[in-house]
Amino acid sequence: MEGKRYIDFAAGIAVVNTGHCHPKVMQAVTEQAASFTHTCHQVLPYENYIRLAERLNDKVPGDFEKKTVFVTTGAEAVENAIKVARAATGRPAVIAFGGAFHGRTFMGMSLTGKVAPYKKGFGAMMPDIFHVPFPIDLHGVPVADALDAITKLFKTDLDPDRVAAIIIEPVQGEGGFYPAPAELMRGLRKLCDDHGIVLIADEVQTGFARTGTMFAMEAYDVAADITTMTKGLAGGMPLAALTGRAELMDAVQPGGLGGTYGGNPLGIAASHAVLDVIEEEDLCARANELGSRLKQRLESIRSRVPEIVDVRGPGFMVAAEFNTADGSAPNPDMANAIRLEALERGLVLLTCGVYGNVIRFLAPLTVPDEILAEGMDILEASIDAVKAR
Repeated sequence: MEGKRYIDFAAGIAVVNTGHCHPKVMQAVTEQAASFTHTCHQVLPYENYIRLAERLNDKVPGDFEKKTVFVTTGAEAVENAIKVARAATGRPAVIAFGGAFHGRTFMGMSLTGKVAPYKKGFGAMMPDIFHVPFPIDLHGVPVADALDAITKLFKTDLDPDRVAAIIIEPVQGEGGFYPAPAELMRGLRKLCDDHGIVLIADEVQTGFARTGTMFAMEAYDVAADITTMTKGLAGGMPLAALTGRAELMDAVQPGGLGGTYGGNPLGIAASHAVLDVIEEEDLCARANELGSRLKQRLESIRSRVPEIVDVRGPGFMVAAEFNTADGSAPNPDMANAIRLEALERGLVLLTCGVYGNVIRFLAPLTVPDEILAEGMDILEASIDAVKAR
């Protein structure tokens, strides 16, 4: 309405990985809308829901039989994953990580490892939720400390026989785009196997080619028992899913999972098109190519801007972390100032991190080369403008 042009390096928080209004996705939605928009799958099931579930069963990492159920939001997917884990194990407790983000419902907030703005002012959280540190070498927390924290938790506060699930983001999203080390993931898998605990991978922000593979867990040599997903799943339509071991999913009684709008036909149609586009346009390879270019540019800027203490992230899930010039403390003021300066110049950026000192880059995987280059130019000019103040 202001007649201003913006370059989008946010993608609706990693939602439109295939770009805004991709023609193939829009065609699928339009054709579906002309047929029917809602029946509620539990009332009148439709074939493309089942077919999409079969496609996700095939694509989600894990060499075992899987089943999928569709819901509407990432928080719903996480809630239902916890329900499945509790039903399958008969146990109540869940372990999550500091810095994690798992949604804004009460279970989602409780699992989330960041107080402001997600938990502040909303009262008591859900019981039987425990947090342990997420390993971040930059912050002096090695993998051994994170795994030791779980071992100590089992000795001092929590009987492992009461634990239904451990939930983890393969790359923390709101927490700061910190990738989980392979050693951590292997350690969690062993802990879960030793104690009969369900391992849940929250791939809400990492899924659908964002990290250079269809799912971030493909980078590890172990698999989760349940995977939650949404965001990039349906090109902007509200659709979420959880895919898990068939025997776990079957532990819930009939009718125990579902929802009126779960697996809405428009979202299902869009998701089929999204999966086709990712394959046809080789967006996993494109994510790696784009991410490499962006990280090279950020490293070039970092060479003369000491406040940038780290550049990281797999594929096109990239972040730059800002500290004070002497490196002694997080610098959220600079990160936010750069975000605002870039917005004035026509570039949409997002910040994240427990301290708010991380700028994350989530441009669509279909961004043209010339638009990426223009966006990076604006970014560098914005950093220089803030640095000069």
